[in-house]
Amino acid sequence: MNFDNPTIAFVTGANRGIGAALVDALLTAGATKVYAGVRDAAAYRAPSPKVTAVALDVTDPESCERAAKEAGDVNLLINNAGTLASFDVLDMAMESFDLDLATNFFGPLHMARAFVPVLRRGTDPALVNVLTVLSVASMPGMGGYAASKAATWSLTMSLRHRLAADGIRVHGVFPGPVDTDMLADVQMPKTPPSAVAGAIVRGVIERTEDIAPDPMSEQVLGTFMSDPKAVERQFGAM
Repeated sequence: MNFDNPTIAFVTGANRGIGAALVDALLTAGATKVYAGVRDAAAYRAPSPKVTAVALDVTDPESCERAAKEAGDVNLLINNAGTLASFDVLDMAMESFDLDLATNFFGPLHMARAFVPVLRRGTDPALVNVLTVLSVASMPGMGGYAASKAATWSLTMSLRHRLAADGIRVHGVFPGPVDTDMLADVQMPKTPPSAVAGAIVRGVIERTEDIAPDPMSEQVLGTFMSDPKAVERQFGAM
């Protein structure tokens, strides 16, 4: 399944995990160009001549503005960069919570504010926020991280309706556990990043607002739509 229109994408956190897999999936789907937002552009090894590295710190609004100027032809923004630093909300250091909020919430907000003017100029523009199933219900052991992602889910819904008049589609992605460095110490079944990235790109092409990119995500979102308290109780017991 390929893009119908010329697609120039920007992916944050593109150097590893889901981000690196997204770059590959976008190229496979026929993207014309992909900007890879990474902290160290000089160290990034592009997988194709169609990929351009852009130095980016999503926690820094000025860095996001510079990226938007460098990538002024983008019509698809994928906010993927994320951290997992804060766990139990009563025991974790506030600095850990600050890091997750700075990256997982304020990062997508800074990027949206910087790139919406760019997207408005594009053909069939779209913005994608990579969230987590923990956006809809929290696990106590990852309470801080879940809260930062829940805030970004709320932001996603706000942007969706704010940007509808501009013709900019806004997608939320709700992956379950993915086999990345972030979850290397978590012992549970995980979905390969390539499978998640492929599902994200398909969801964008199919114009799916809320994308469930793996079996756990499909089950959780399906249950949440009919019985949100059941998901809350399920995750709360984990």
